[in-house]
Amino acid sequence: MTPTEIEQVERANAEYYDIVERGDYAELAALWLDEESLSCVHPGWPVLSGRGEVLRSYAVIMANTDYIQFILTDVQTSLLGATAIVTCTENILSGGPPPEEGELGPLVGQLVVATNVFRRTTEGWKLWSHHASPVLAELEAEEGDGGGGPGEESPA
Repeated sequence: MTPTEIEQVERANAEYYDIVERGDYAELAALWLDEESLSCVHPGWPVLSGRGEVLRSYAVIMANTDYIQFILTDVQTSLLGATAIVTCTENILSGGPPPEEGELGPLVGQLVVATNVFRRTTEGWKLWSHHASPVLAELEAEEGDGGGGPGEESPA
């Protein structure tokens, strides 16, 4: 049985995160479309445009991240012809350099929402755009600020 188009897109999306976790720059470059119309927004970064700028950003991230793991939740996939959009929540666990040799670096958790846009090519589904933004609203609500979610009134 051959995988459906949706399954192929979801496989490409999962592959993207696996590649970033492994820090394999060559595989990452191969997963992105080979054209200049690419765009990427990492949490807290400005929009990056063009293949060179996007791939350089991943080289910097990979060079400065000792450990990263993504647990994806809320994955939703939409398909329209040769374009697919995947939205998901990235539950990220990452670690920085150890303070001293032989020790483990600090681990940090982060909640990010992402939109990944793929295009079908003769080589399979390729990443066209990645946009990731940190989730702040839930953190504020957990801290007991009294604020409601979007569209909810805050007490005066």
